Amino acid sequence: MSRPDARTLIDTVLDRGSWKSWDAPPADPAPPGSSYAEELAAARVKCGYDEAVITGEGLLGGRRVAIVASEFSFMAGSIGVAAAERIVAAIERATRERLPLLAAPASGGTRMQEGALAFVQMVKISAAIQEHRGAGLPYLVYLRHPTTGGVFASWGSLGHVTAAEPGALIGFLGPRVFESLHGYAFPEGVQVAENLHHKGLLDAVVPAEELRHIAIRALAVLGAGGTAVEAGEPPEEDLRPVEAWEAITRSRRDDRPGVRSLLKLAASDVTPLSGSGAGENEPGLLLALARFGAAPAVVLGQDRRLQRVASPLGPAGLRVARRGLRLAADLGLPLVTVVDTGGADLSKTAEEGGLAAEIARCLAELVTLDAPTVCLLLGEGAGGAALALLPADRVLCAQHAWLAPLPPEGASAILYRSVDFAPEIAQAQRIRATDLRRDGIVDRVIPELPDAAYEPRQFCERVGRALEHEIALLLAVDPATRLAARKTRYRTLGTP
Repeated sequence: MSRPDARTLIDTVLDRGSWKSWDAPPADPAPPGSSYAEELAAARVKCGYDEAVITGEGLLGGRRVAIVASEFSFMAGSIGVAAAERIVAAIERATRERLPLLAAPASGGTRMQEGALAFVQMVKISAAIQEHRGAGLPYLVYLRHPTTGGVFASWGSLGHVTAAEPGALIGFLGPRVFESLHGYAFPEGVQVAENLHHKGLLDAVVPAEELRHIAIRALAVLGAGGTAVEAGEPPEEDLRPVEAWEAITRSRRDDRPGVRSLLKLAASDVTPLSGSGAGENEPGLLLALARFGAAPAVVLGQDRRLQRVASPLGPAGLRVARRGLRLAADLGLPLVTVVDTGGADLSKTAEEGGLAAEIARCLAELVTLDAPTVCLLLGEGAGGAALALLPADRVLCAQHAWLAPLPPEGASAILYRSVDFAPEIAQAQRIRATDLRRDGIVDRVIPELPDAAYEPRQFCERVGRALEHEIALLLAVDPATRLAARKTRYRTLGTP
């Protein structure tokens, strides 16, 4: 497979003719006349690069960005003191000039010729990346073949969004080193980009030709933190009263639009993200970047259909959700949570995986999150899995959505040892959208005319307009005032 070198990759990704190098000649760490000095000189002649990384800036869809790209043909892309200094100088400049940063590592790791001093350079690179992220700036990573060792374990693993080359070898310990140390081969198929994507460690596996479009789309959202948005006209409500059990029945229809339909029909610049970033993935919890109208957002959505097909929402799904919370907090992006779940996973695996603790952490982090937050009750809202994504500055509710401690059948079983009283329980528990609004749990009810399943596009577009309106209003509020109001809301909910 042909893979682009650093310059070709940059030419492929950036707007034509916009690249500007930031690099000065590197300071050679090797004593003159040493074998290491000869290796460096030979590498420069052979590959035409002066070090294992190049840095600079360019335009990406018209947006100014900084780039750090490895060149594997220069001593296997290994990082020594000079290469590390070049990387850190570029990251620090990107931070000062408030530029998004795109890193494209391809490296065997630490430069062995420089030993421990080269090894600890990964500390200052990681610190510089954290300063950049701490400034609320997007950091995108594109892992190329191969990326291993200290590079993967530092600046290769800190991206807000991380993609990789198809078939790329990506791992902490290179397979050749492993076999030399242990006397047998590392299992095949583990340290491959596609496997890491499946395990929730990467967001995408794409060739260089597609990276440009993905990066432009992601930065359209990631780079919009704190941007003012015009609120537009508030959506009107036109509600036909329904009984609680009728709403529940409608919310469970297989053809009712869910979070994926919402993104397809009512959002733009959608960039799906994958997994918790810690080796966990759960199909029932969708994490994505998107825009509703002009309003950017990190979207966390429960996919009821995939929960039914694969498994109910468990602790891994909530850890994926908490990655979304961190992303919103890092970049000051509005967060939209979408509740649509028949209930959390009730299993030995979920209990031992810390389901209750993950619900608690989601609740605590959502109530105290610095970013603007909007919750959308889209369909079913059963139990702790629903509650985990509920706390928000503003809560919207589809007309036939609902929220309850348990599915009504479960509550009926507790109270009467039979599921036959579920309709009466649903009515008594005040779980309908209009009841939730009267009790202060919900702020706005979005009409279904007469049912979301009959008008999926119109309904989703109605929801999209409502989300844009609410996000725009929240972005206009001082963050400290907004956070104080959220805390007060949940402190006083239900009190006289």
